[in-house]
Amino acid sequence: MKVRGFEVVSSYQNKMINLPKRQTLHSAGYDIESAETVVIHPQEVKLVKTGLKAYMQPDEVLQVYIRSSIPIKKGLMMANNVGIIDSDYYNNEKNEGHIMIPLYNFSKNPVIINKGDKIAQGIYIKYLTTDNDEPVERIRAGGFGSSSE
Repeated sequence: MKVRGFEVVSSYQNKMINLPKRQTLHSAGYDIESAETVVIHPQEVKLVKTGLKAYMQPDEVLQVYIRSSIPIKKGLMMANNVGIIDSDYYNNEKNEGHIMIPLYNFSKNPVIINKGDKIAQGIYIKYLTTDNDEPVERIRAGGFGSSSE
């Protein structure tokens, strides 16, 4: 039985995508790489594809953060500050659960992200619900940012 992890989405199966890894014994985050080379122009937000999807238990979430060196070295930040990947995003009908990182270029120069550059890190955590949480039976049908539709 699979518990939690990363897989390559079908459209990137033959594109040499590396599964995220922790870099040290006590690292919480799994380093996530860009699946493509992209240019992000000043004041532009671009969804950077990772070629990855994540599976986890129903009471877990994958939180995605920018790597701490990226804002300082490249002048980029995540447009949404923290990405929240819910367990039901995995294999959704719209985009198979493809994780994309929304990067904003706050510098005055175009920034190149090369395929294989480590751009983010993902941390799996359990989440809690409130005492008065109402049962939800709605099932995710869409992809990126779709739960409010």
